[in-house]
Amino acid sequence: QVQLVESGGGVVQAGGSLRLSCAASGRTFRDYIMAWFRQAPGKEREYVAGVTWIGGATNYAGSFKGRFSISRDIAKNTMYLQMNSLTPEDTAVYYCNAYPMGRDYNDPKFASWGQGTQVTVSS
Repeated sequence: QVQLVESGGGVVQAGGSLRLSCAASGRTFRDYIMAWFRQAPGKEREYVAGVTWIGGATNYAGSFKGRFSISRDIAKNTMYLQMNSLTPEDTAVYYCNAYPMGRDYNDPKFASWGQGTQVTVSS
């Protein structure tokens, strides 16, 4: 069974940086896409960025390009999200997601989610 554990959240001042980690376990992820989502208070969960486990191809939602950077370390079975130039609008719970290529990121039969890590950006 896939387990995803996020870490690295916290409180940071506007303009600061944080790096989130997602430790993955429970299977091999060679055919998986790993992604970060976030959910701000009162808002729907939104896609931030994704990366293919093998090959490392990345994809970003437009508003995060240039400010956030997704990566993964296969040897450590860990995915990262480097977040720079943070603003109070980035305050949210950040979730790690994993799903097989060709499947839907939100299909409960195939996709897995972490519990989330809180990021709070103060002005």
